[in-house]
Amino acid sequence: MKNTNGLNAKQLAFYALMIALALILSCLEALIPPFFAVPGMKLGLTNLVVLIMLYMRGAKSALFINAVRIILVSLLFGNGMGFIYSLAGGLLSGIVMILLKKAGGFSIAAVSVAGGVAHNIGQIIAAIFLLNTASIAWYLAVLWFTGAASGAVIGILGGLICKKLRDARLFK
Repeated sequence: MKNTNGLNAKQLAFYALMIALALILSCLEALIPPFFAVPGMKLGLTNLVVLIMLYMRGAKSALFINAVRIILVSLLFGNGMGFIYSLAGGLLSGIVMILLKKAGGFSIAAVSVAGGVAHNIGQIIAAIFLLNTASIAWYLAVLWFTGAASGAVIGILGGLICKKLRDARLFK
């Protein structure tokens, strides 16, 4: 039986599971002490779920999971400013990853690296507008490195997980 969105119960349960996983990874990431040498740096564990959805279910599913995750994490654990930064970074990251995947010729790790860097760019753009100063743009140099490094780790993990899911035939 399908609901009004065209999802059957199994698909709906799968999406709920992916959202729950993203929330759990967000909570785990919040437990990791901040890396003081690079303020604001996070591993981007929740992007693992978005990346898997992109490669296993497609662009719409990845954007949906990303948007729901951003909203729920902001409501449960964040504030308005955090929501704006997360939304700016998450949307830009999602768009870049979708475009690179569609373009072809890029590995899942390369797509993830670009997504990690784009996430940081989106957050800096939001900060420039919110703080009404471009002087914060210098921080992009630091964040590009950390975004690329965490994007590579997430991309490698995402590639391994997608392969396991395909081998297990959990996705059609």
